[in-house]
Amino acid sequence: MIRFTALSKSIVLTIGILFSSLLMAQIQEPIKWEASVNQLENGEAELIMTAKIDKGWHLYSQYLPNDDGPIATEFSFTPSDKYQLIGKVEEPKPITEYDKNFDMELSFFAKKVQFIQKIKILSGADFTISGESYSMVCNDEMCLPPEAIEHVFKIKGSGETTGSVSSEGENATTSVSDEFLDAVKWEYSSILKDESTGAYEFHFKGEIGEGWHLYSQKQKSEEEQVMATKFYLNRSLEADGGFNEIGELITAFDPTADLELNYFEHNVDFVKTISGLDKGVYTIEFEYIVCNATMCLPPELIEVEFDLATGKGMNVLEKESQEASLDITTIIPHLPLVDLENPQGDCGEEKQEVSNVWMVFLFGFIGGLIALLTPCVFPMIPLTVSFFTKGDGGGKGLGKAVLYGFFIFLIYAILSIPFHFNTDPAVLNEVATSVTLNIIFFIVFVVFAISFFGYFEITLPSKLTNKADNASEVGGILGIFFMALTLALVSFSCTGPILGTVLGNALKNGPWPITAAMSGFGIALGLPFAIFAAFPSMMSKLPKSGGWLNSVKVVLGFIEVALAIKFLSNADLVEQWGLLKRESFFLIWTVIGIGLTAYLFGWIKFPHDSPIKRLSPFRIGLAILVLAFTIYIAPGVMKTSPWNHNLLSGFPPPTFYSWYEKETFHAEFDSFDEALAESKRVNKPLLIDFTGWACVNCRKMEESVWTVESVKKKLEEDFVLVSLYVDDKVMLPEEQQGVFEYMAGEEMKKKKIKTIGNKWATFQTQVFNNNSQPYYVMLSPDGYLLGNPVGYTPSVEEYSDFLDCGIAAFKMNASN
Repeated sequence: MIRFTALSKSIVLTIGILFSSLLMAQIQEPIKWEASVNQLENGEAELIMTAKIDKGWHLYSQYLPNDDGPIATEFSFTPSDKYQLIGKVEEPKPITEYDKNFDMELSFFAKKVQFIQKIKILSGADFTISGESYSMVCNDEMCLPPEAIEHVFKIKGSGETTGSVSSEGENATTSVSDEFLDAVKWEYSSILKDESTGAYEFHFKGEIGEGWHLYSQKQKSEEEQVMATKFYLNRSLEADGGFNEIGELITAFDPTADLELNYFEHNVDFVKTISGLDKGVYTIEFEYIVCNATMCLPPELIEVEFDLATGKGMNVLEKESQEASLDITTIIPHLPLVDLENPQGDCGEEKQEVSNVWMVFLFGFIGGLIALLTPCVFPMIPLTVSFFTKGDGGGKGLGKAVLYGFFIFLIYAILSIPFHFNTDPAVLNEVATSVTLNIIFFIVFVVFAISFFGYFEITLPSKLTNKADNASEVGGILGIFFMALTLALVSFSCTGPILGTVLGNALKNGPWPITAAMSGFGIALGLPFAIFAAFPSMMSKLPKSGGWLNSVKVVLGFIEVALAIKFLSNADLVEQWGLLKRESFFLIWTVIGIGLTAYLFGWIKFPHDSPIKRLSPFRIGLAILVLAFTIYIAPGVMKTSPWNHNLLSGFPPPTFYSWYEKETFHAEFDSFDEALAESKRVNKPLLIDFTGWACVNCRKMEESVWTVESVKKKLEEDFVLVSLYVDDKVMLPEEQQGVFEYMAGEEMKKKKIKTIGNKWATFQTQVFNNNSQPYYVMLSPDGYLLGNPVGYTPSVEEYSDFLDCGIAAFKMNASN
């Protein structure tokens, strides 16, 4: 539990954790725990918890001077009558130095440390002890959030063999204790009771582990009903304890829940007869909680599928695991020789994530500046600034205006928080490349464009804006916050489409780039209020509100249509429908460019446009610029364009997705196994290209870097190149589908592998600890890593050096 008492220290720590997470391109795991047991001849034992700490990081002692700094390391052990703790956890003498993260002198450990807890063994039988460490680690620049790690120790009962018993294998630090797994074991069955009415009796038999208890469906109060076992038929709750309960019902005070509850121990059978069923498959879901004297396990929802013909029932997840009755390594390639910490070539550095963060921040900031020029926001600048500067005057009014601008930024930053509640690193990437999501974005952007053209207006519910407006009348800081919230709500009809564009381009990069994009948007939107409050005379130089503001909206409408086509193209590429080939894309964008040029010259009008008495120099210049861009992209519909389109690399579909038969350069293989076999046959290193159909930067690399003769020659002559599409929605053959199990922190997760994209995305995250695209990995034919993988590398020279380093490492390895 975090126990900072000084607010300033908490803020420093929070900001440190925020920015450390923002800057981490890969998953940071600077500390690795091991648990082992040393049993002594006097009936005692030592529980040893060893922390191996990466270079540059440090783990804090259990004993710190006060609670104003970092989290002290803590240990706890599950109480049991089978052993007794002797004293406290022992630790060696720590390093005591000044810690600049917290501006104080602190005690910590580096490289490696062992903590030892002595126990007295009271049981004659073998048993396990479950313990937990709670600690945080820092380096000179950042701290990671505190983490709880479970340690499991196997103890031989008193009088048995003594010695050191390692728990690195099946009892690895992050494994779940056997007694937790055995808290309750279920058996499911169905019995035909009356064939004429199709009546079947369903049984859910639970064998409850020693010391645990399972709660009845029937509890006395609504508050107690939270702990009740619940059954769902056809996804609806079977209310009022619809299943009969066979077992010894106990009613007693439960110290874990601090309530008097009804529960079962040892065993219970939940039974119900359901009529009107045909022979086939019937599914029932149920949810339950189990507790012992000291803890409760998280609620578990299980879907059970009953085969009425055989009478057998099975947990659907377990059934899927059994149906995938093959080694998961036949689905996800197994590369045991890959060592991400020690590649054979000292080259390459994955930098894409940081680059993406700052790029989307800049994109968000530009979006915010554009939003300032819309009719919903621009007229508010002088009105709001005048209110603050005239209301109080001097520094006090300036301070309020600055606070107003800060709250605008804060509101947009807060809106990104829900995107961070995600544990699977591939989820956002899968969502962003989802055909459904891209189609939705296409429709939404078309709707936004029609709104910008002036045919209707997108507004939030009036009740919401009225409440925010009323709340803004409250004085002080809270009133200023609600004034900022009111601006965000009432300007949504103009800012919403622009913000949607920003989010659409940031989503595939992960939660932190989304936060960066939203923050950039909020800063750009709030900054003018602070600047003009500080320098009121500058407001006289602002252009007056007028018809030009509506022209800004119409221009943005054309841009929204162009972006909508990009999202439709993403969906088309992933599904390979063939609707928007490369030339079709250029044709539509050319039509959009002609339309925008005609509008800027005043040849076409929209509903809310003011009469154009004369064209301003700016409008003429913009029209000429759009016309030049249209002329630039128009030849894209031809089989051979008189010039390349590198300026748009990544936006149109790839060159091989074309109306025409073209000679293009792309990977020869799209199967890792086939490419690896070819690598071994020709004795060349393997270059893995983790890519995506909807990946803009991937197209830029393929069209602007791979096609450069020096790079192309190396790819063709020195490597076997394979492109693995992580967003490919094509279904795998049934024999290659399965359920992949992996550890996420301390929890075992399961992931269905059904599509080609599922397979390659999981391969990338599990083997190479990365989920960004493009991502390039060089392997020797025997599976060694030839250099640090790299992400988006638009510099031809840098990418060429990366390839040269891998070639050199391969030759050196071959000579040895």
